[in-house]
Amino acid sequence: MRTTPLVTVFGSLHYDIIVDAPDRPRKGETVTGNAWHPKCGGKGGNQAVSAARAGMRAAMIGAVGDDDFGTALLANLDRASVDRRFVRVVPGAGSGMSVAIFDEGGDYGAVIVSGSNLTLGDKDIAAASDAVAQTSVLLLQNEVPEAANIAAARAVRRQGGRVLLNAAPARKLSGELIALVDILVVNAIEAEFLAGLAVVETLDGAAQAARLLVNLCPTAIVTAGGEGVACCDRTGVAFALPAIPVKVVSTHGAGDEFVGALAAALARGEAMRAAVTAANAASALLVSTPEAERDGI
Repeated sequence: MRTTPLVTVFGSLHYDIIVDAPDRPRKGETVTGNAWHPKCGGKGGNQAVSAARAGMRAAMIGAVGDDDFGTALLANLDRASVDRRFVRVVPGAGSGMSVAIFDEGGDYGAVIVSGSNLTLGDKDIAAASDAVAQTSVLLLQNEVPEAANIAAARAVRRQGGRVLLNAAPARKLSGELIALVDILVVNAIEAEFLAGLAVVETLDGAAQAARLLVNLCPTAIVTAGGEGVACCDRTGVAFALPAIPVKVVSTHGAGDEFVGALAAALARGEAMRAAVTAANAASALLVSTPEAERDGI
């Protein structure tokens, strides 16, 4: 039985290596970078921290390796006041990690190695039954096996919670998973993949994609970076919000900040438009804040 609202994140934890460079390398090219620093991430971890930063009670269900990266990832969740009792330490496995290269414009490309995240499954849902029973909004992403996402979604739906899928990175979704999702959130690239559109670059394009994606899920939200965000649901509600004008320092983590803040607002009982507005503002604040100062947001 739910007491106070809880956002539960079932998903990935990655230890990120961030590289600053003049530009991202092309195939076969070596670029001399300016600096590098580590950052705790993974879409799941980022979204849990974002929900907690938005003032919501947040829990994380995930897996890390028994290595230094895993130790750092757990400590980061502790600093953010995320309940990480349900993050399993996998003996002999490497933690998930990524390398992200940022260019001078603040855009980036990344490579992830999933590691221990690929071990997530039914056993983790069973071990987190206390959190599942209290979950108002469950956050899922595409960085863990789909079968594990299905198990988590089923468990939360049985308890009356809502399921929000951030379908990132883009991959084909099974009908079994789609049937369990209440809210779908994608960026422009993922919307192109799922909606079968050639290009989603403008706010109008995001709105068109959202209208198509409600054929999959009851509510679809499409973010279009610096253009803004569009939302549509099956009751006929549709709206688009322009991005808040800010000086962009780094776009890294903007999508996860949006999703975590959105889930927090929905768990508090806010209507969809108010929740999307809050999430839009949270992501604008994040991209305009230097990485080293983001913990203080």
